[in-house]
Amino acid sequence: MSAAEVVVALDVGGTGMKCALVGADGAVRRAERHPTGAGRGPDAVVDTVLRVAEGLAAVARADGLDPVAVGIAVPGVIDEARGVAVWSANVGFRDVPLRDLARERLGLPATLGHDVRAGGLAEARLGAGRDAEEVLFVAIGTGIAAAHVVGGTAATGAHGAAGEIGHILVRPGGPRCGCGRPGCLEAVSSASAIGRRYSELAGVTATAAEVAERAATGEPLAVDVWREAVEALADGLATGQSLFDVQTVVLGGGLARAGALLFDPLRSALHERMTFHREPRLVAAALGDEAGCLGAALLALDKLEK
Repeated sequence: MSAAEVVVALDVGGTGMKCALVGADGAVRRAERHPTGAGRGPDAVVDTVLRVAEGLAAVARADGLDPVAVGIAVPGVIDEARGVAVWSANVGFRDVPLRDLARERLGLPATLGHDVRAGGLAEARLGAGRDAEEVLFVAIGTGIAAAHVVGGTAATGAHGAAGEIGHILVRPGGPRCGCGRPGCLEAVSSASAIGRRYSELAGVTATAAEVAERAATGEPLAVDVWREAVEALADGLATGQSLFDVQTVVLGGGLARAGALLFDPLRSALHERMTFHREPRLVAAALGDEAGCLGAALLALDKLEK
């Protein structure tokens, strides 16, 4: 690619879209944010995604840049081979051929990927995991999902559903998960689960960030809720390490912003769970909420190289 060539990248979430023009070196030439407007229905969301992508391509040309491909990342179950959003609850997609729609609308090669796998790809190649051959990226927010990246490529699974580490069973008989089964990691250690658990016990509404702040001051209930979540997360990560044997585990998402309050006890708990498995390096994500957009760009760039 020449210095003037860029890819159009979009990370589509239930509330907003992170969008960028990205060069072959991973440098962001222009960044934008737009509301998704998921409440208007899936057809409207598709139109918004395509309109924003088309607008970014036009801006690139006006700035003397040459858009050569488009990459889009969305949540849910994604069939990357066919370029279809099979099911995305956050935006209402069901069997949407978004890759082909983008290719037809923009007249450019297009790729479609999963948002967490795209974020993991970016962290593995450009961010906190760039010095490791094998990386497990775990995003902890409203839910918990992961991406296993080997040699700069994220595994998709046979049905586009690889990385659902949030649905590892860690507490049989525990809180019921959104998937319907009790005791999933996501039902105990996600940011939403931490806030919900504390609120139920304290009788007042609190977010995970507020629970973390109260735990840091030594409030007994907050300390207990936080400890429960960290212990369960360590169980989930230990299972992940047993399965994947990675060099580096990168934690992203809102919960990772707790910093040492999360990482210090989590490292200790994970160390206790290691027997013959090699203990992975545990680090915080480096790219913030731009990771998904950068990952979408990498998917588009990779397609151009094939």
